[in-house]
Parts: sequence; C-alpha cells; structure tokens
Amino acid sequence: MTLSPRSSFPVFPLALTILLCTVFTHSSFSQSQSDVTGKRRLLERSQPAYPSLARTLRLEGVVRLEAVVSPDGSVKAVGIKDGHPVLADAAASAVRHWKWERASQESTELVEVKFTRSD
Repeated sequence: MTLSPRSSFPVFPLALTILLCTVFTHSSFSQSQSDVTGKRRLLERSQPAYPSLARTLRLEGVVRLEAVVSPDGSVKAVGIKDGHPVLADAAASAVRHWKWERASQESTELVEVKFTRSD
C-alpha cells in the first residue's frame, strides 16, 4: 500500500504540535533556571557619566537594568529593561564595573540608576 500526499497530511499537524510542545517545554525550563533574582549586597558602585547629549536635552530619569552577576561578584552581562536610550547606555556602562559580594552561584540582580540634573 502506498501513501498518497493527502493521506499523510493529517500527520503534519500532529508532528508540528509535538515539536512546538517540546520547544516550549524546553525553553520554559531553561528560562526558569536563569530567573533567579538574588539580593546580593553591592560592594562597589561607580556613578555613570552623565551623557553630554542628555545634558543638552535636559534629560532626567530612571533606568532599570538587569545584571547577571557571576559567583565571584563581577558583572557578567547587563540587560536594559527600561529607561531613555541616551541614559540607558551610560547606566549599563557603569553597572558593568560594579562589584557584588561573592555567592555560591550566578544570580540576576535588578538595578535602578537615577539621573538628575545638577544645574
């Protein structure tokens, strides 16, 4: 017995459904592994440089960032979550140099950097 293309068609949606379930199950597992939000104590914090364009435009505001901190306390990666793009780059650059206390594993720290004009 040979299968015509029409008779194999109902197998495609089933295979697609199984594939999508596998992908979503795997991605939700790996995401839950990296969603650990720690409360490690910050040891060293440098102030961000106030960008000249932000000064010219008289920009102020808060930038929210997510810092992935390695077990030794150094920043492994910084993600910008919210804030004006001109301010966000300066904030991310500063946070990359911050230092947290040591821990047994990598953690994700939520950070807010406030920019206010001093003129």
